[in-house]
Amino acid sequence: MYLNCHSHFSLRYGTLSVEELVKLAVEHRIPALALTDIHNTSACYDFVQVCRKAGIHPVIGMEFRKGDQLLYVALARNLNGFREINEFYSRYALQHRDFPELPPYWSEVYVIYPWNRRDEVSLSEHEFLGIHPSQVRQLLRSRYRHRHDKLVLLQPLTFVDKRGHNIHRLLRSIDHNVLLSKLLQANQAGDEEAFVPPDRLREIFADYRFILDNSEKLLSNCSFNFIFGQRRSRQTFTGGKYDDMLLLEKLAHEGMERRYGRAHPEAMKRISNELEIIDQLDFNAYFLITWDMVMYGRSRGFFHVGRGSGANSIVSYCLGITDVDPIELDLYFERFLNPKRSSPPDFDVDFSWKDRDHVIDYALKRYRHTHASLLATYTCFRDRGIIRELGKVFGLPKHEIDRLASRHVPRPADMDKLSKQVLHYAGLMEGIPNHLSIHAGGILISEAPIHSYTATNMPPKGFPITHFDMYVAEEIGLHKFDILSQRGLGHIQESVQIISETRRELIDIQDVDRCKQDPQVRKLLSEARTVGCFYIESPAMRMLLQKLHCEDYSTLVAASSIIRPGVASSGMMRAYIERHNGKLFAYAHPRLKELLEETHGIMVYQEDVIKVVHGFAGLDLADADLLRRAMSGKSRHKREFLDVREKYFSACRERGYPDDVVVELWRQIESFAGYSFSKAHSASFAVESFQSLYLKAYYPLEFMVAVINNFGGFYDTELYLHEARQWGAIIHPPCVNQSTYLTRLVGQDIYLGFVHMKDLSEKLSKGIEQERKQRGIFKDLADFTRRLPVSREQLTLLARVGAFRFTGLSKPHLLWDLQLHLKPRGKAKQAEVLFAPEGGVFQLPEFEQQPLEDAYDEMELLGFPLCSPFDLLPGMPEGCISSSQFPQHDQQIASIPGYLINIKQIKTKRNDRMQFAHFVDQRGDMFDATLFPEAVAKYPFTGRGIYLMSGKIVKEFGVYTIEVHSMKKLLFTPDSRQIGERWEQQA
Repeated sequence: MYLNCHSHFSLRYGTLSVEELVKLAVEHRIPALALTDIHNTSACYDFVQVCRKAGIHPVIGMEFRKGDQLLYVALARNLNGFREINEFYSRYALQHRDFPELPPYWSEVYVIYPWNRRDEVSLSEHEFLGIHPSQVRQLLRSRYRHRHDKLVLLQPLTFVDKRGHNIHRLLRSIDHNVLLSKLLQANQAGDEEAFVPPDRLREIFADYRFILDNSEKLLSNCSFNFIFGQRRSRQTFTGGKYDDMLLLEKLAHEGMERRYGRAHPEAMKRISNELEIIDQLDFNAYFLITWDMVMYGRSRGFFHVGRGSGANSIVSYCLGITDVDPIELDLYFERFLNPKRSSPPDFDVDFSWKDRDHVIDYALKRYRHTHASLLATYTCFRDRGIIRELGKVFGLPKHEIDRLASRHVPRPADMDKLSKQVLHYAGLMEGIPNHLSIHAGGILISEAPIHSYTATNMPPKGFPITHFDMYVAEEIGLHKFDILSQRGLGHIQESVQIISETRRELIDIQDVDRCKQDPQVRKLLSEARTVGCFYIESPAMRMLLQKLHCEDYSTLVAASSIIRPGVASSGMMRAYIERHNGKLFAYAHPRLKELLEETHGIMVYQEDVIKVVHGFAGLDLADADLLRRAMSGKSRHKREFLDVREKYFSACRERGYPDDVVVELWRQIESFAGYSFSKAHSASFAVESFQSLYLKAYYPLEFMVAVINNFGGFYDTELYLHEARQWGAIIHPPCVNQSTYLTRLVGQDIYLGFVHMKDLSEKLSKGIEQERKQRGIFKDLADFTRRLPVSREQLTLLARVGAFRFTGLSKPHLLWDLQLHLKPRGKAKQAEVLFAPEGGVFQLPEFEQQPLEDAYDEMELLGFPLCSPFDLLPGMPEGCISSSQFPQHDQQIASIPGYLINIKQIKTKRNDRMQFAHFVDQRGDMFDATLFPEAVAKYPFTGRGIYLMSGKIVKEFGVYTIEVHSMKKLLFTPDSRQIGERWEQQA
């Protein structure tokens, strides 16, 4: 009878999860349910699985609307009908068009129109009219009352009770962006969409039993005979599986010659073994499709990194998908693919953020939009976001919303009724889907048309997305190809381009061995001079590198993994550092020496966890893989993790291991959950880090400009400019005759790009560069205004930042010229003057320009000064030291001023706040400070600036930091003459 049920995937409308819907059916002995979410198929497969488990007959469909007006409900008779619905929905959704008043003729779909929307004479065989219980009385006077074959029950199910109705109304208010009190009746469901029990429906339709019979017959005529677990991804690359096998074998052996030479017994043995398993598990096409996308990227000059467990494969290394040598690091292929592994393999291929969309576009066109799509993710109502949404709906003022959404929520006694309601319903709505979003880079390529499995939407980005996420995709047998992006690759690629353009040198950055063995690179790494370098530039990572005295590839691979939160928070990171630096230790069990000798008896990688679970406890590789997936966050079923836990403890008891050893090992395993890296993943990151280090070692200015132009990294632009200055660069503010939209390098001179100027239009920024290319440099301010359409406001910004300093005129002089001589644009008629001024030419006095004014203009227009922040102080306090003097003051109290770069907040075991802060000293060197809870409470940071700290200088593993005892912020009250002298010296 229930032909029109909504889950909460009727976005911003439905209130019930799939589990709640099915539980309701079980409680009321309802034999069949039809899920008809509004313009959505996200919940279909979960609904089918939950229904089957509960013994409920599932029916799948969709509800179509025009705005808030119901047009019709479509029910799929079978899988073909589901495809017809998906194709119809997608055709209009992809073009952002309204759905038609009448659907097309569907061969395998039932259509139900709301009462009085269609004349029964015009109804086709597959079309019906839906009667709501409130409309029964109208049947007495209706000509439809004798059309027994065309009337069915249309009782929407959106919520169960009053609380559910309230949640629905809040969702509708959020959707329409109106106050709850202003929500129109036409924009929301009334009580008629509440759940009505079957017995009550039978009472209402006692005189029209045929309507209920028709409804039940309709449900029984529909089926969704979908078989889960079958592989539905594209089956071949060449068109034939045998041809795929031959092509992959050919490419692998050709790649082996490039990587290892003609005769390499170990490589040949591994390749032969891998190809056999790949073919046995029918993944030839998966490797070839990934290779094809990588080769397209290379043909366009795109850099990429193949990471994840795919780097365990020597075949992927020989195909050029990855640059990690599995023989060098003793990576075992079974971590990536083995006969007992139930899930498909997984490649993560990163391209630059500028290039990724080109690769995605190629893949979708290469394999056709009808068979390829991006994956969706679900953005849900969570945390402070839902509090802010509800605060607006309830009409709270902004300061009240901010207070409720802050980390320090007021006590109930201090809240009014509306605030309490906001928090109450925020808790009830936690986790309800808000909208569909795009997966970071998952592409599906299916054998059958993609609409056989899902409808698709077209987000603003311009690529179609499915309605389900990666978990559902895997369950229904569609494997994703991960084409991801990162800005670190943009740093590398643009560096190589700048070097080619300015120095006429071609850099083979893919020669990874040269990067890893280069002495200059190893020196930078050991000194942790890694600012700007991918994954190894954060204060925590730089400190770790120093503590490990890291200067080689294998140590960096380990560092890339132990910095992860799971390893660090469990105490294993500290233990690893101690043991790496020579501290004697005993293995918890003799068996662990054999398994974990490489990592000093500590689980550092996912592979180590698998070694313990498989080699120590004796669980098979299938269970080990389940655990691996749970650790990496790729499984949504917590039960799987608990099942492996039970097996682990049971197996360890059977082997007679001591309880304390077994418990401690499992504690370490659990700490990995959601944070762990595979060794191959860490190795892939380390390769990219070495490539960045090589560029920084030999082309530091080109590299830092590339970092700045890719707007990505751990730090702000200000610090990257500071780092460039440390390497000898001369930093200039934007100049209309030298700067481009992005930052530009000319010899040792770095001209900041117009993109960094606040409030300067992008059109003008790019227009300046284009005009200069076409007609040459600008002669003066008047020439600039003649050649470019520019408003007085935009021209003022350029003058204040110093973009016309080439004229030799002072900034005040230019600003006066701008006001006096810039002709207003437009057709406004100038008013006549009674007395014309004598002379006609104004003689401006000499203006004095202070460097301090420039610094303040730069802070306002760029966000930071281009001089050293220490130049803005009247003088340094007496008795201060620099960070280079820390060794001479070991275990002593000292004072040091530092320009704040970064703060990391953590909680102690007693839940007190503690801070690690990163600074630049007056010499330009970086140092770290630790603020324990007492110092945090007494001396809070109050934003960016210079802080004078006093504390104890301490050393750990050779790394010096200051433990802050007291701190105060120094104010910028400089002597402008002093700044001028320093600038002259720098020039």
